[in-house]
Amino acid sequence: MPSSKKAKKKKTGTQKQGSRKLRESLTKKKDRAQRILGELERLYPAPECALTHESALQLLVATILSAQCTDERVNMVTPALFDRYNSAQAFAEAEPAELESLIQSTGFYRNKAKNIIGAGQVLVRDFNGDVPDTMDDLLTLPGVARKTANVILGTWFEKNEGFVVDTHIGRLAHRFDLTWSSRDSKDAIKIERDLMEVFPQDRWTDVGHMFILHGRAICNARKPLCDQCTLTELCPSAFEHEKDANAKKKKSRNRGVAKPKSKKK
Repeated sequence: MPSSKKAKKKKTGTQKQGSRKLRESLTKKKDRAQRILGELERLYPAPECALTHESALQLLVATILSAQCTDERVNMVTPALFDRYNSAQAFAEAEPAELESLIQSTGFYRNKAKNIIGAGQVLVRDFNGDVPDTMDDLLTLPGVARKTANVILGTWFEKNEGFVVDTHIGRLAHRFDLTWSSRDSKDAIKIERDLMEVFPQDRWTDVGHMFILHGRAICNARKPLCDQCTLTELCPSAFEHEKDANAKKKKSRNRGVAKPKSKKK
Protein backbone atom coordinates (compact mmCIF):
# COMPACT_ATOMS: atom_id res chain seq x y z
CA MET A 1 0.00 0.00 0.00
CA PRO A 2 1.59 3.35 -1.07
CA SER A 3 2.49 5.82 1.66
CA SER A 4 0.07 8.70 2.15
CA LYS A 5 2.90 11.09 2.96
CA LYS A 6 3.83 13.53 0.23
CA ALA A 7 7.44 13.94 -0.76
CA LYS A 8 8.87 17.19 0.56
CA LYS A 9 10.70 19.51 -1.77
CA LYS A 10 14.20 20.54 -0.80
CA LYS A 11 14.38 24.13 0.36
CA THR A 12 17.29 26.41 0.99
CA GLY A 13 15.87 27.65 4.27
CA THR A 14 14.20 25.54 6.97
CA GLN A 15 13.21 26.36 10.50
CA LYS A 16 15.43 24.76 13.12
CA GLN A 17 15.31 25.17 16.85
CA GLY A 18 17.56 28.03 17.93
CA SER A 19 18.27 29.23 14.38
CA ARG A 20 17.09 32.32 12.56
CA LYS A 21 16.19 31.03 9.13
CA LEU A 22 13.79 32.11 6.44
CA ARG A 23 11.62 29.93 4.26
CA GLU A 24 12.64 31.31 0.90
CA SER A 25 13.58 29.99 -2.51
CA LEU A 26 17.14 30.17 -3.80
CA THR A 27 16.03 32.90 -6.22
CA LYS A 28 14.72 35.03 -3.37
CA LYS A 29 17.84 34.33 -1.32
CA LYS A 30 20.00 35.51 -4.21
CA ASP A 31 17.89 38.65 -4.52
CA ARG A 32 18.28 39.39 -0.82
CA ALA A 33 22.03 38.72 -1.05
CA GLN A 34 22.25 41.26 -3.87
CA ARG A 35 20.47 43.85 -1.73
CA ILE A 36 22.81 43.10 1.18
CA LEU A 37 25.76 43.54 -1.18
CA GLY A 38 24.42 46.91 -2.34
CA GLU A 39 24.24 48.25 1.20
CA LEU A 40 27.66 46.84 2.11
CA GLU A 41 29.11 48.61 -0.93
CA ARG A 42 27.64 51.86 0.34
CA LEU A 43 29.07 51.31 3.83
CA TYR A 44 32.48 50.03 2.71
CA PRO A 45 33.20 51.49 -0.76
CA ALA A 46 36.87 50.49 -0.82
CA PRO A 47 37.22 47.14 0.99
CA GLU A 48 40.76 45.87 1.41
CA CYS A 49 42.53 42.97 3.07
CA ALA A 50 43.24 43.79 6.71
CA LEU A 51 46.66 42.12 6.59
CA THR A 52 49.42 44.59 5.71
CA HIS A 53 51.50 43.35 2.78
CA GLU A 54 53.44 44.55 -0.25
CA SER A 55 53.91 41.29 -2.14
CA ALA A 56 52.34 37.89 -2.63
CA LEU A 57 55.04 36.38 -0.40
CA GLN A 58 54.29 38.80 2.43
CA LEU A 59 50.57 38.09 2.11
CA LEU A 60 51.27 34.34 2.20
CA VAL A 61 53.32 34.60 5.38
CA ALA A 62 50.90 37.03 7.04
CA THR A 63 47.96 34.74 6.29
CA ILE A 64 49.77 31.74 7.76
CA LEU A 65 50.43 33.81 10.89
CA SER A 66 46.78 34.91 11.11
CA ALA A 67 45.57 31.42 12.05
CA GLN A 68 44.10 31.65 15.58
CA CYS A 69 45.40 35.21 15.79
CA THR A 70 43.98 38.68 15.15
CA ASP A 71 45.00 40.61 12.05
CA GLU A 72 46.01 43.50 14.30
CA ARG A 73 48.53 41.33 16.13
CA VAL A 74 49.90 39.96 12.84
CA ASN A 75 50.36 43.52 11.54
CA MET A 76 52.37 44.35 14.65
CA VAL A 77 54.70 41.41 14.04
CA THR A 78 55.27 41.49 10.28
CA PRO A 79 57.26 44.76 9.85
CA ALA A 80 60.27 43.39 11.75
CA LEU A 81 59.72 39.94 10.23
CA PHE A 82 59.77 41.22 6.66
CA ASP A 83 62.80 43.39 7.36
CA ARG A 84 64.66 40.28 8.46
CA TYR A 85 63.37 37.94 5.72
CA ASN A 86 62.71 39.57 2.34
CA SER A 87 62.52 36.59 -0.02
CA ALA A 88 61.40 32.99 -0.24
CA GLN A 89 65.08 31.97 -0.10
CA ALA A 90 65.53 33.88 3.15
CA PHE A 91 62.54 32.14 4.73
CA ALA A 92 63.73 28.78 3.41
CA GLU A 93 67.09 29.24 5.14
CA ALA A 94 65.72 30.74 8.37
CA GLU A 95 66.86 29.38 11.71
CA PRO A 96 63.74 28.05 13.44
CA ALA A 97 64.62 29.54 16.83
CA GLU A 98 65.14 33.02 15.41
CA LEU A 99 61.97 32.92 13.33
CA GLU A 100 60.00 31.61 16.30
CA SER A 101 61.18 34.50 18.47
CA LEU A 102 59.88 37.01 15.93
CA ILE A 103 56.42 35.46 15.59
CA GLN A 104 55.93 34.11 19.12
CA SER A 105 53.16 36.57 20.02
CA THR A 106 50.92 35.25 17.21
CA GLY A 107 50.49 31.91 19.00
CA PHE A 108 51.26 28.38 17.81
CA TYR A 109 54.58 29.88 16.76
CA ARG A 110 56.55 26.64 16.47
CA ASN A 111 54.13 25.11 13.99
CA LYS A 112 53.80 28.40 12.12
CA ALA A 113 57.58 28.76 11.86
CA LYS A 114 57.85 25.20 10.55
CA ASN A 115 55.19 25.92 7.90
CA ILE A 116 56.73 29.24 6.84
CA ILE A 117 60.19 27.68 6.44
CA GLY A 118 58.67 24.72 4.61
CA ALA A 119 56.68 27.01 2.31
CA GLY A 120 59.83 28.98 1.52
CA GLN A 121 61.65 25.77 0.64
CA VAL A 122 58.87 24.58 -1.69
CA LEU A 123 58.69 28.01 -3.36
CA VAL A 124 62.43 27.94 -4.04
CA ARG A 125 62.45 24.32 -5.18
CA ASP A 126 59.33 24.22 -7.32
CA PHE A 127 58.40 27.80 -8.24
CA ASN A 128 61.68 29.69 -8.64
CA GLY A 129 60.98 31.59 -5.43
CA ASP A 130 57.67 33.02 -6.64
CA VAL A 131 54.25 32.49 -5.07
CA PRO A 132 52.14 30.50 -7.58
CA ASP A 133 48.80 31.81 -8.82
CA THR A 134 46.72 28.63 -9.00
CA MET A 135 44.77 26.81 -6.33
CA ASP A 136 46.42 23.45 -7.00
CA ASP A 137 49.94 24.87 -6.74
CA LEU A 138 49.21 26.91 -3.62
CA LEU A 139 47.83 23.84 -1.87
CA THR A 140 51.25 22.15 -2.22
CA LEU A 141 52.74 24.69 0.21
CA PRO A 142 53.03 23.75 3.90
CA GLY A 143 50.56 25.71 6.03
CA VAL A 144 48.31 26.52 3.09
CA ALA A 145 44.76 25.20 2.96
CA ARG A 146 41.87 26.43 0.85
CA LYS A 147 41.17 29.51 2.98
CA THR A 148 44.75 30.80 2.72
CA ALA A 149 44.85 30.00 -0.99
CA ASN A 150 41.61 31.95 -1.55
CA VAL A 151 43.07 34.95 0.30
CA ILE A 152 46.15 35.00 -1.93
CA LEU A 153 44.31 34.33 -5.19
CA GLY A 154 41.58 36.89 -4.56
CA THR A 155 43.53 39.65 -2.85
CA TRP A 156 46.85 39.58 -4.70
CA PHE A 157 46.13 37.90 -8.02
CA GLU A 158 42.52 39.15 -8.28
CA LYS A 159 41.28 35.66 -9.11
CA ASN A 160 37.92 34.75 -7.60
CA GLU A 161 38.21 30.98 -7.49
CA GLY A 162 36.60 30.58 -4.08
CA PHE A 163 35.18 32.38 -1.06
CA VAL A 164 37.30 33.05 2.02
CA VAL A 165 35.47 31.88 5.15
CA ASP A 166 36.91 33.07 8.45
CA THR A 167 35.22 33.50 11.81
CA HIS A 168 33.54 36.80 10.81
CA ILE A 169 32.32 35.55 7.44
CA GLY A 170 30.99 32.32 8.91
CA ARG A 171 29.12 34.24 11.59
CA LEU A 172 27.57 36.75 9.19
CA ALA A 173 26.65 34.05 6.67
CA HIS A 174 24.54 32.41 9.37
CA ARG A 175 23.06 35.59 10.76
CA PHE A 176 22.10 36.76 7.28
CA ASP A 177 20.81 33.24 6.58
CA LEU A 178 22.83 32.99 3.39
CA THR A 179 23.94 29.43 4.09
CA TRP A 180 21.56 26.49 4.26
CA SER A 181 23.75 23.39 4.05
CA SER A 182 26.23 24.15 6.84
CA ARG A 183 25.90 22.81 10.38
CA ASP A 184 27.16 25.97 12.07
CA SER A 185 29.34 29.05 11.53
CA LYS A 186 32.51 26.90 11.60
CA ASP A 187 31.42 24.63 8.73
CA ALA A 188 33.66 26.52 6.30
CA ILE A 189 33.47 24.22 3.28
CA LYS A 190 29.67 24.25 3.08
CA ILE A 191 29.44 27.95 3.92
CA GLU A 192 31.84 28.71 1.08
CA ARG A 193 29.79 26.63 -1.34
CA ASP A 194 26.54 28.38 -0.37
CA LEU A 195 28.02 31.89 -0.54
CA MET A 196 29.48 31.13 -3.96
CA GLU A 197 25.96 30.30 -5.10
CA VAL A 198 24.24 33.49 -3.90
CA PHE A 199 26.88 36.12 -4.76
CA PRO A 200 28.29 36.89 -8.24
CA GLN A 201 31.75 35.42 -8.76
CA ASP A 202 33.41 38.73 -9.64
CA ARG A 203 32.52 40.04 -6.16
CA TRP A 204 33.54 37.09 -3.98
CA THR A 205 36.75 38.67 -2.68
CA ASP A 206 35.17 42.07 -2.04
CA VAL A 207 32.17 40.53 -0.27
CA GLY A 208 34.55 38.65 2.00
CA HIS A 209 36.40 41.85 2.91
CA MET A 210 33.10 43.69 3.50
CA PHE A 211 31.73 40.88 5.69
CA ILE A 212 34.88 41.07 7.82
CA LEU A 213 34.67 44.87 8.10
CA HIS A 214 30.99 44.73 9.05
CA GLY A 215 31.60 41.88 11.47
CA ARG A 216 34.19 43.93 13.31
CA ALA A 217 32.39 47.25 13.23
CA ILE A 218 28.76 46.22 13.84
CA CYS A 219 27.93 42.52 13.78
CA ASN A 220 30.40 41.32 16.40
CA ALA A 221 30.17 37.92 17.99
CA ARG A 222 29.14 38.67 21.57
CA LYS A 223 26.87 41.68 21.20
CA PRO A 224 25.90 42.74 17.66
CA LEU A 225 24.98 46.42 17.41
CA CYS A 226 21.68 45.86 15.63
CA ASP A 227 20.40 49.30 16.66
CA GLN A 228 23.25 50.83 14.61
CA CYS A 229 22.96 48.45 11.64
CA THR A 230 21.39 49.55 8.35
CA LEU A 231 20.88 45.95 7.24
CA THR A 232 18.28 44.89 9.81
CA GLU A 233 15.45 44.70 7.26
CA LEU A 234 17.47 42.13 5.32
CA CYS A 235 18.73 40.18 8.33
CA PRO A 236 16.57 37.42 9.89
CA SER A 237 18.72 37.55 13.03
CA ALA A 238 18.33 41.28 13.67
CA PHE A 239 17.77 41.98 17.40
CA GLU A 240 17.50 38.24 18.11
CA HIS A 241 20.68 38.33 20.20
CA GLU A 242 19.06 40.95 22.46
CA LYS A 243 15.88 38.88 22.73
CA ASP A 244 17.86 35.77 23.64
CA ALA A 245 19.85 37.70 26.25
CA ASN A 246 16.66 39.08 27.82
CA ALA A 247 15.09 35.62 27.85
CA LYS A 248 18.13 34.20 29.65
CA LYS A 249 18.00 37.01 32.23
CA LYS A 250 14.30 36.38 32.84
CA LYS A 251 14.90 32.65 33.20
CA SER A 252 17.75 33.31 35.61
CA ARG A 253 15.57 35.61 37.73
CA ASN A 254 12.76 33.06 37.81
CA ARG A 255 15.13 30.41 39.13
CA GLY A 256 15.89 32.60 42.12
CA VAL A 257 12.24 33.07 43.05
CA ALA A 258 10.97 30.46 45.47
CA LYS A 259 7.65 28.93 44.56
CA PRO A 260 4.92 29.51 47.19
CA LYS A 261 4.03 26.42 49.16
CA SER A 262 0.51 25.14 48.62
CA LYS A 263 -1.72 25.25 51.69
CA LYS A 264 -3.21 22.00 52.92
CA LYS A 265 -7.00 21.99 53.17
